Amino acid sequence: MRVIRLFLVLLVLAVGGVLAYNYWTGNGFTLTPPTTSATGVDADKARAKGGEITRKAAETTKAAAERTGEVVSEAALTAKIKSKMALDDTVPARTINVSTRDHVVTVSGHVRTEAERTRALQLARETAGVTRVVDHLTLDGR
Repeated sequence: MRVIRLFLVLLVLAVGGVLAYNYWTGNGFTLTPPTTSATGVDADKARAKGGEITRKAAETTKAAAERTGEVVSEAALTAKIKSKMALDDTVPARTINVSTRDHVVTVSGHVRTEAERTRALQLARETAGVTRVVDHLTLDGR
């Protein structure tokens, strides 16, 4: 009988200790765990902040992917025009530089005749996706 009384007294003291601890730590008279983690971080705020960061990362990734697509498109236009020039017998493709930005093609370099200049510019203008051609070709007086 003494053992049972001792056990009950210890149980009452343990419950009282838990309640006193909760009261002094600001959790009130409850046996439920606090809403913050052991590190003091509010899980709901952390979840909201994580969602915000994820949305921003998705927007940034989308913008980068679109820009990458534009760069690939520009490089493809440049390669297409250079290929046309290399296959054309009247254009000295080795002395002509082609660059593309926002579908505007800049053709620069040296040509020997006005016919070579005209043909190089014509090949650039005829390429699908080109909106404008800027002529920076110079005539060599050889």
